[in-house]
Amino acid sequence: MTSLHLPPPAGNASSSSGTSSNPRYTPVSNPSDEESPAPRPIKAPLGPLRLQTNFDNTPVAGPVSDIEDDDGYDTGEELESKMPRGGAAPKYSPEEEKDVVRRFDRTLVPFLALLYLLAFLDRSNIGNARIAGLQDELRLSSSQYEWLLTAFYITYILFEWMTLMYRLVPPHIYISLCVCGWGLVASFQCIATSFWGLAILRALLGITEAAFGPGIPFYLSLFYRRHELAFRNGLFISAAPLATSFASSLAWVIVKLSNNGPISPWRTLFLVEGFPSVIMAVFAWNLIPDSPGQARFLIRRQRTVAQLRLGENKAEYQQSSGGQFNWREILKTAADPKAYMAAFMFFSCNVAFSSMPVFLPTIIKDMGYTSLQAQALSAPPYLVAFIVVLATAYVSDRRRSRSPYLIAHALLSATAYLAIAATGHFHTHLSPALHTSIRYICVYPATAGFFSAITLIITWSMDNRIEKEGKGASIAILNLIGQCGPLLGTRLYPESDGPWYVRGMAVCAFFMVLVALLALILRVLLQRLNRAVLLDSKPDIQGRPGGSQGGERDVLIGGGRRDDLEDHTGDQRLVYII
Repeated sequence: MTSLHLPPPAGNASSSSGTSSNPRYTPVSNPSDEESPAPRPIKAPLGPLRLQTNFDNTPVAGPVSDIEDDDGYDTGEELESKMPRGGAAPKYSPEEEKDVVRRFDRTLVPFLALLYLLAFLDRSNIGNARIAGLQDELRLSSSQYEWLLTAFYITYILFEWMTLMYRLVPPHIYISLCVCGWGLVASFQCIATSFWGLAILRALLGITEAAFGPGIPFYLSLFYRRHELAFRNGLFISAAPLATSFASSLAWVIVKLSNNGPISPWRTLFLVEGFPSVIMAVFAWNLIPDSPGQARFLIRRQRTVAQLRLGENKAEYQQSSGGQFNWREILKTAADPKAYMAAFMFFSCNVAFSSMPVFLPTIIKDMGYTSLQAQALSAPPYLVAFIVVLATAYVSDRRRSRSPYLIAHALLSATAYLAIAATGHFHTHLSPALHTSIRYICVYPATAGFFSAITLIITWSMDNRIEKEGKGASIAILNLIGQCGPLLGTRLYPESDGPWYVRGMAVCAFFMVLVALLALILRVLLQRLNRAVLLDSKPDIQGRPGGSQGGERDVLIGGGRRDDLEDHTGDQRLVYII
């Protein structure tokens, strides 16, 4: 006999006959509804009816197959009408999903990486400007130069709260304004005539970049699943070493060509490297999507697949588009010690991350090279770091593991810093050629180590959060604490410690060891929580789910993709990535 059935409600996704439909996302059922079902009035169906027989419970038509495959642009309301009802399994092939991911990889991530490259270029080129005549022309002391670096990070920290704007303002508008803002401020540095004028501009630059960079990993988490995120964050963050390498090479060309120009070489440097961001803001307005379902570079079917593959149902989409916050998830993240462990790892790594890019040209110059030679020799270590970051992030995603690679890179970087410090301390026992070679060669693993560690820390902090608000809160905590590291890092290499800078190198070595230690502790903690989940999911003697109903259980049960969760008893439980 053939009968028509309405789609089942979201809380009852399994068949009464016990046959699993194997959905990609199965919401947790509400026991109270099963025990005492209340009669409900029959309402008109919200979606297409599904034809079922007594012999086959498989829906005939899938929710995506009926969507017109064209190049039209979906508004939020149009997309909502295409989302599946009642917990039905999304109907799309693995090839379609891979094609959507490739589209994001080829369009969205490279463009965001380019924007971050420009941002990091405008942030760190003051190190190249320093040895190109900035310090001499403005008569800056070593302490004043350090305050110029610190001024940027003071406002960068104070305005970390602007990461929340990604949830309140359409990203294509918000990102475009940020890019235009820092491009103008970075260009205006060329007209500075005093320490205070340049300090104010550096503070404004910190505000505009704080509004952009810290929120991009959260923004990417809206487009990628958690085991895909490290490599994409790696592509984004690797723009930093690439920008530093590019800055050194570009600075060498600009200084060489503008020595006899109408304005000082350092002023030309700020202008040439700052203004392109203003132009890129126009492209950002048209290219940046507000959500996976609104990407203009995808056709309509791909936009729907992009939305469905993240396991978002209609209710979640309405909440996201409405700009409402899940405050309970934010408070839960704020009370989670794991979020603060990641934040202190970020703080420790930022001590090295913030100091080496802006001081390396000076450090290399103090090894006995000329200014032009120092500009050129500053580039190769960051090119190597760029390759290492991408390789590490790719392997980390493939292995679905973070801590082993994080610990290895932190210890490698710490060893390199320690070798530089020891070489400087015992330089009288070494020939000039030998101690110069050792110090320069060790720069390579030092930079590759902390850039890779930064990538993994940022990704790991969001890996084990399902809700958008939890991811956003973890990023906010990460940056609020972690970005205080540069306040120390920018003061590690005063001129009085040159040319060996033993103290600064030793401090960076200590903090990279601290990164490895915190990562090891967090790994052990997450392993214990995973074991507790496995024990808690085993049925008791009566066949019911065992374990406590405490707070950690509440954290672990929630929505998500099936391969992100373990499902032993019908409950979905997050398996922590370690």
